Amino acid sequence: MKGGDVDKYRTLGGWVERPDDPQPELEGDVSADVVIVGAGFAGLYAALELVAHGVNVVVLEREFAGFGASGRNAGYLAGALGLEYDLFLKRIGHDKARNIVSFYEKAVDFVEGKLEEHKIDCDYNQSGLIRAGIDPSQEKKVREGMRIGAQLGFQSEFLDRAEMRARGIPPAFLFGNYVSRGGTLDPGKYVVGLRRAALRAGVRICENTPLLSWTDGPVIKVRTPRGSASAPVLMFATNAYTPQLGLLVNKVVPLRVSAIETEPLSEAQLRALGWPRREGIVTAHWTMESHRLTARNTLVATTKRIHYPYGSKTPNVRDDGHYRELRTALHDRFPALNGIALRACWSGYISLANDALPVVGTTGTNQNIYYSAGCSGHGVASQSMVGHMIAEQIRGIGNPLLAGLHHRTPSTWPEPLRWCAINSVLGVANMLDDRLNNKVRVA
Repeated sequence: MKGGDVDKYRTLGGWVERPDDPQPELEGDVSADVVIVGAGFAGLYAALELVAHGVNVVVLEREFAGFGASGRNAGYLAGALGLEYDLFLKRIGHDKARNIVSFYEKAVDFVEGKLEEHKIDCDYNQSGLIRAGIDPSQEKKVREGMRIGAQLGFQSEFLDRAEMRARGIPPAFLFGNYVSRGGTLDPGKYVVGLRRAALRAGVRICENTPLLSWTDGPVIKVRTPRGSASAPVLMFATNAYTPQLGLLVNKVVPLRVSAIETEPLSEAQLRALGWPRREGIVTAHWTMESHRLTARNTLVATTKRIHYPYGSKTPNVRDDGHYRELRTALHDRFPALNGIALRACWSGYISLANDALPVVGTTGTNQNIYYSAGCSGHGVASQSMVGHMIAEQIRGIGNPLLAGLHHRTPSTWPEPLRWCAINSVLGVANMLDDRLNNKVRVA
């Protein structure tokens, strides 16, 4: 990283701070109807739905609500735009794929409704989103994704170069797949708003309370450093951290992604940039870049490089190499901003299954352990609604959207083959993307 950037690393995400009202950790032995592990989008929505119907809930959170991916993502409220059809369509078939597309699309509507219901001000900009190409060679890939999506009920619009310029999209982005649904938000304000709503509703959130172990059975007992909780139902809403807790070890893997955020742009810089609607933009690389403006007039760039840590570990560490790559991407797409100072940089973990689809289901001798993982970096909408739907299932209410997610998730290889295979694939993707980026630079 540049010399002036090295002190910008945050051990938290770029959107959150530690709460002023940390909730007491769990002490002693307590009983509940449901214990939820994880206070991100999925866990908080599940707790809100359950408590609203008189269910006694205890939420255990290792750090504080929003510490994980919910407070570290890029803030895209997106539907099916991020689905990778090549990874699952042939295996699950068109009927199941249509159900999954419908789930992702309706999740956007769900979150928009909940923002209004809970009066959460998170700077939501209902701008739509664009999957953009930076080189003519990417057009075929973009159009093919649109064609398959349309067959599955996902509607979008192709924008050619003239239409992109008419919208004021920065010129590095030549064409794109535009989706009017969704937009961008501040995920920190969103998850803090959910936390506030949950506490107001009477949810007991135990922060600074890591899960140490649990016992299977008709009544599950979970142990924490200073206490325990017993309940007939346990829900894991821990996403990338789930394998470390002994669940989904061979189904999902954590991938480290990174982000950088610039200092606020000046009025002159904003005028020169254009981009009046501030649509969130992801690129059609093998490993996408994402670029968006925030309500505080900063520019956030994320992803670009991802990494699988050996043994599905999730160390909360800086990744200067990835920040440098994001710096390069920022310069490539917005050359007029070359040298702009960074406000922050951070890293975090998404979880990914081999088919890049959500992993939702139940386990345990009594099928009373519920789980949700595999957001694949597109969890702001999907994990929000899936938490709510799991809570409905716990209450005995079926939801066809949740049932439509159920499928056989392919297993991952054991270590060290897993580490070698995943990072080899990521290395090839990086090589292909670098080749394309070099081509664009010399064009």
